[in-house]
Amino acid sequence: MSFSPTTRPLEPDLRLGRVPVLTTGPTDDPSRWTGEHRDELRRLVTEHGAVLVRGLGLRDLARTTWVFGRLASGLMDEKEAFAARQSFGNGVYSSSKWPPTQQMCMHHELSYALRFPGMMEFACLTSPAGGGATALADSPTVLDALPDALVERFEREGWLLTRNYNDDIGASWTDAFGTEDPAAVEDYCRAAAIEFAWQPDGGLRTRQRRSAVIHHPLTGRRCWFNQIAFLSEWTLDPEIREYLVDVYGADGLPFNTRYGNGDAISEETVDLINRVYQANTVREPWQDGDLLLVDNLRTAHSREAYEGRRDVLVALADPVRLADCSPTVEVTPS
Repeated sequence: MSFSPTTRPLEPDLRLGRVPVLTTGPTDDPSRWTGEHRDELRRLVTEHGAVLVRGLGLRDLARTTWVFGRLASGLMDEKEAFAARQSFGNGVYSSSKWPPTQQMCMHHELSYALRFPGMMEFACLTSPAGGGATALADSPTVLDALPDALVERFEREGWLLTRNYNDDIGASWTDAFGTEDPAAVEDYCRAAAIEFAWQPDGGLRTRQRRSAVIHHPLTGRRCWFNQIAFLSEWTLDPEIREYLVDVYGADGLPFNTRYGNGDAISEETVDLINRVYQANTVREPWQDGDLLLVDNLRTAHSREAYEGRRDVLVALADPVRLADCSPTVEVTPS
């Protein structure tokens, strides 16, 4: 990108241990400002993995929707959601409905799907009284910090996600797939290489095998890209896990992960992955009006526990196909 002699490139604050923060000057029109700086903002996301833009004053749905649309090359609807969201249309959603007292661990959005967002867009309309940061971790760094033998096994075998959809906990199958038509769900699952089985109570059980390590389609960098730890039974609060196992059985948990060959993943392995994430986490507390752009392939994100009201809007931008990311595990839709 070239700049005129009077134009200075945007320079975020890159202090160690925090998310890159770019503070704007006063602006009465956030949509116009982001449109004028779109290419450079996207360059910063590619270069740093994420950038938080402070000073835009995003306080309402309409203005935020315009900003999301200007920055993205396209927005996508969410399928296979693991937690309910409110949809505002045009590819804009509320943040996932997750208990405020519980941390949402590091993950890459829809990393179990064949099509996922290349960029996540977050806007904080109302910041919480305490906590609630959307923390980040660089996936190539996490990959390098994990034991070689563990990475090699996941590269070779991939990871397996099992889900049990019901109306009691988590997203129901109608919420996750956006339809009340079982035939439409079956068609989606076949096209997405997902094994499925309807249960006697009307619930749905699915299983899908995916790559745990991919290559970034723009930079070629190897990324630890999955939800192995986040969707594991061992990341659940122990009391909640005990209750769910008691009610639904060990095979009836709303979600769980295994090695790609079906072997169980130990609690120690999940703890190790989460510790590596924690050691490489950066955070910046939300302020009202903030905009956060995250490279979903390079950067994992989490949501910390919080107090008070927290109003964050989310857009899933720039759809990417798994097939374009050099997956290590072959996936064959039926």
